[in-house]
Amino acid sequence: MVNAEKVTVASPNTAPNRGRIRCRQIADGDLDALVDLLERGFARRRTRAFWQRALACLRTREVPSGMPRYGYLLENDGAPVGVILLIFATTPGTDMPRANVSSWYVEPAFRSYAPLLVSQALKLKQVTYLNISAARHTWPIVEAQGYKRYSSGIIVAAPALQRSHERVRLLAADETPDVPHAPFARDLMSAHVGFGCIAVWGVTAERALPFVFRPRIVKGLLPCAQLVYCDDVAAFVCFAGPLGRFLARRALPFVILDANGPVAGLAGKYFADTTPKYFRGPVAPRLGDLAYTEAALFGI
Repeated sequence: MVNAEKVTVASPNTAPNRGRIRCRQIADGDLDALVDLLERGFARRRTRAFWQRALACLRTREVPSGMPRYGYLLENDGAPVGVILLIFATTPGTDMPRANVSSWYVEPAFRSYAPLLVSQALKLKQVTYLNISAARHTWPIVEAQGYKRYSSGIIVAAPALQRSHERVRLLAADETPDVPHAPFARDLMSAHVGFGCIAVWGVTAERALPFVFRPRIVKGLLPCAQLVYCDDVAAFVCFAGPLGRFLARRALPFVILDANGPVAGLAGKYFADTTPKYFRGPVAPRLGDLAYTEAALFGI
């Protein structure tokens, strides 16, 4: 969950009216005002165009039945003064709902009402909530809200240097493998290509597996591909060489993936306490699955 920075941009909403403060689901008609709010809150980190693209993406994507499309807003006298974006989806290959708690911001004069917004956002007991981008200073707050870590760090790998340990090949995402594959995989890959990701099949004689990556520039300098989806990390290790060379030809020589320590058979360096990922709810996520999250949709 990305938090806004502390900024001094003037807000048009500076005086709480306690009788007119409420929390509700975001509707299509709120989007222009939310772009203004998010632009103020993230002035040094995200452009207005970024928020316009992000909300347009949420507006058009499929959402599980009965779940909010955008998330929740806090309003004062009918004007939005706080927002939490939620990205609802089902865990790939299942019907289990989950939600990525994404970017949130509350105007300074209304910070005392932030718990109301958070409690509304996290109220669905059957949903597993993900927080995959908590700023370091918020880790104690996140844990106090009931979240638990499922990933404590990342690996930065250079998979192009690795040899393949079995006969494997890659196949374009829009092709149909001639070996067994998961029924949901093609739709998942197609959707993520639409979000700006790179997807490819990894094929052996027995099966075809989906791999999805998001191009990233780390620290403003290092071109990387973030692993967004694979069936499991062992599958990525199996295909690391061909995948690494495929990505290197696209000027993405490094791959970053979530981990809780070094991974046997994968050439790379593990960095602990780097972008830990949290969950709250009935089902612990697994490593290698950031499908339909802010990492995939927005590149956060």
